[in-house]
Amino acid sequence: MIRTTKEDFAQVIPSVSKTITCHHKTMNRFDSILEDTDLIDYQLDQARCRSLNSLATGTNGATEQQSETSTISISMPPTPSSKGVGFNEIYSQTSTPRGTTTTQNNKRISSYSQTSTPRGTVFPESPKLPRSNTNKLKDTRFDSFKTWSGRLERQLSAFRGKEQEPISQPSPQIETIPVDRYFDALEGPELDTLRASEEIILPEDRKWPFLLRFPISSFGICLGVSSQAIMWKNLATSASTNFLHVSLKANLGLWCVSAALMIIISFIYALKFIFYFEAVRREYYHPIRVNFFFAPFISLLFLALGVPTSITQHLHTSLWYILMLPIFCLELKLYGQWMSGGQRRLSKVANPSNHLSIVGNFVGALLGASMGLKEGPIFFFAVGLAHYIVMFVTLYQRLPTNDTLPKELHPVFFLFVAAPSVASMAWTAIQGSFDHGSRIAYFIALFLYFSLAVRINFFRGFKFSLAWWAYTFPMTGAGIATIKYSLVVTNLVTKCLAIILSALSTLTVTGLLVTTIIHAFVLRDLFPNDIAIAISKRPKATRKWYLGSSHSKDIDQYLKYVDSSKAKDIEASLTHIPNSSN
Repeated sequence: MIRTTKEDFAQVIPSVSKTITCHHKTMNRFDSILEDTDLIDYQLDQARCRSLNSLATGTNGATEQQSETSTISISMPPTPSSKGVGFNEIYSQTSTPRGTTTTQNNKRISSYSQTSTPRGTVFPESPKLPRSNTNKLKDTRFDSFKTWSGRLERQLSAFRGKEQEPISQPSPQIETIPVDRYFDALEGPELDTLRASEEIILPEDRKWPFLLRFPISSFGICLGVSSQAIMWKNLATSASTNFLHVSLKANLGLWCVSAALMIIISFIYALKFIFYFEAVRREYYHPIRVNFFFAPFISLLFLALGVPTSITQHLHTSLWYILMLPIFCLELKLYGQWMSGGQRRLSKVANPSNHLSIVGNFVGALLGASMGLKEGPIFFFAVGLAHYIVMFVTLYQRLPTNDTLPKELHPVFFLFVAAPSVASMAWTAIQGSFDHGSRIAYFIALFLYFSLAVRINFFRGFKFSLAWWAYTFPMTGAGIATIKYSLVVTNLVTKCLAIILSALSTLTVTGLLVTTIIHAFVLRDLFPNDIAIAISKRPKATRKWYLGSSHSKDIDQYLKYVDSSKAKDIEASLTHIPNSSN
């Protein structure tokens, strides 16, 4: 510590905090503030100086002497420009009230004297917080989305031998989000953009945990790669492409890569299901995201269709029933909502991603027919065809919002090509030949493919995202259907068309796979915060001001909100009563 004398006091006082002790004398107030710190001249008697020096050096004698005195800490302004800071305010905050004892002040002095300041430093180092206090500073804003409020995470930490965090109060249970809230709080064709008048329940000032940002649409990668395994299997085994001398090793390699991707993505999403079940539940109730829950099972169907002959040549029929059962359950829910009306009716939620629920029927019919089944494949083909016709007309007219898709979502238009391409192959497998029904579906797919391919603007002007994977398996499906068609109509045109479409799909999948790896592991911008799952159940209270507004637009918006809150469909009415009281 630096010892100061009366002459050096004026130089030291601007940069350090002085502690002046007094013997139970009552100090009412300082009458004025000194304007220049160089003119400060306090009358310090010998006892006060001795007390100051003892406190600075941290000796034991100072602790005994301070038991009879009270202290006053005064922080002087660092520069003369800080005029106007009243000593009366400082004194009133730190001095001992009249008639009280000095026990607490003595304890405070004792604690400060134990933390000695190293020589040559001006300010003492701040004491380190205990570990239990640092744990309390952990961000708990995501606990509402954690399964069991993080209890499973604490159990795993205890199993690994880590120090237990203090158990905080359980966070309030997240209420069930009615479907009309998704339309009120979100906007855009994919319902993934938050309206300006809404707020989210998760923090916007930081990046969320990875599992919260990992969407169900990530299974689109599996769809693209696994469909390539089917295409290269057909290129190697079809008579019309024998001149290419394609080896079955390409099919084996692609199948192994697609199986590995399926395992990795399924494992990650399973972790999200375990640790952030609320986020998965919100994706399931999202009127657009629910379509992507078909993607994992369609990918498994693709893996079954593209399995290499070196692994197995015949799959057991029980596998078909196992894979089609979850698709059938999802269709009962989704198609029932389309018919029942309400906020989830098809004219309200129609989007190109709805093709995924249709494609599942045709892929299942294709796999079942290739296994020798009859009734089951025809059943799913009929269900898929009926709903495809209705959805095709609805999407062509753009009834939901009459808005065009933004550039970032242009790739999903290629999903129009997927359903008729797979339908032509499924009917060929059911009938045993590429007849007129198969050709009608194939020509529809081919025309839609060309009508989208000639629009160059659909392929430029927007940044990369997971939506780009929507290009892949529709293009691959068109290539496989062309290979099947070239077996019936064998000429130079069909063979060249099969090679061109197959090459384009392979180049697209390869480019997207490399780009996805770069954005995921190098740039790390592949998974932004998923705003669609973080909306609140109730709107902001500021909607009440619409009642007193004379503006016609404000009144219309308020009436629209009131009407939408009353329009309950079947799904929206199934809310949990205990949660509604939260």
